[in-house]
Amino acid sequence: MSTIENKNLLDPGFELTLRPMRYPDFYERYRDAIKNTWTVEEVDLHSDVADLAKLTPGEQHMIGRLVAFFATGDSIVSNNLVLTLYKHINSPEARLYLSRQLFEEAVHVQFYLTLLDTYLPDPADRAAAFDAVEEIPSIREKAQFCFRWMDSVEKIEKLETAADRRRFLLNLICFAACIEGLFFYGAFAYVYWFRSRGLLHGLATGTNWVFRDETMHMNFAFEVVDTVRKEEPELFDDALQQQVTDMLREAVEAELQFGRDLCGDGLPGMNTESMREYLQCVADQRLVRLGFPPVYGSENPFAFMELQGVQELTNFFERRPSAYQVAVEGSVDLDEDF
Repeated sequence: MSTIENKNLLDPGFELTLRPMRYPDFYERYRDAIKNTWTVEEVDLHSDVADLAKLTPGEQHMIGRLVAFFATGDSIVSNNLVLTLYKHINSPEARLYLSRQLFEEAVHVQFYLTLLDTYLPDPADRAAAFDAVEEIPSIREKAQFCFRWMDSVEKIEKLETAADRRRFLLNLICFAACIEGLFFYGAFAYVYWFRSRGLLHGLATGTNWVFRDETMHMNFAFEVVDTVRKEEPELFDDALQQQVTDMLREAVEAELQFGRDLCGDGLPGMNTESMREYLQCVADQRLVRLGFPPVYGSENPFAFMELQGVQELTNFFERRPSAYQVAVEGSVDLDEDF
């Protein structure tokens, strides 16, 4: 048996050969991601400008905070991809997927930049949005949460010890379950609340495609966790379970503080208490997917978010199908899988 065949996913090194393929599922996820290519130019934001003028001051505040968070959220994820995940996941198939994910994060950043340019025509307002990580407490707390988990492994050159590998797993789980799987899912709920009222069609269309990408990113990361669990089950002890549970509790509270900022005293159909229930429901889903027991027992209070559990060919409020695939030949097919 060769040295390569004996290696685990987190063993130090930089394997380059794709044959024999040790992790074909990662390669298939890369291929699936290629089929779901979209560009920012396909998102029509023109009608959103008229909708923005119809919003109440409270709703306009919510939108301003959302685009401020979006402006930097995916850039933080991209940095972690480059500085941590790509360095330590020792699988060329997985690195193919991570390369594709990095491209998708760049598209998301471009989409959010376009949102800022469209929604905030005043250069001073746009500059303030980009300073949100420093100037808006509810966004600063979420960013600091991310940075703590990035800093915990950024200086590790090789995952030589079990302690280092647990630190890496916590970083991966943080970015998959808490940031992509909770922070962004919370933000998406506000977008789909507007969509349920027939508002901001362009934002909803772009968000549908970001939502699909982020779900694929999260599922890839969970598959990495599953693989490590099979190869090194001793890493998944009671201490790791407690750390993950505490991490998600902290993420829920950080996102709930953001919700208080966005909702204020509450808006029709959207308030802090309903957002709490939603975030707790999502956190439980993430824990169960990771093989840990749920802690909240809350149910999803937002009927409009149930629509996102299955893929629709076209949404009532959208102008075009959102569930397309770009085939390798350049043709367009319908994607039957969410």
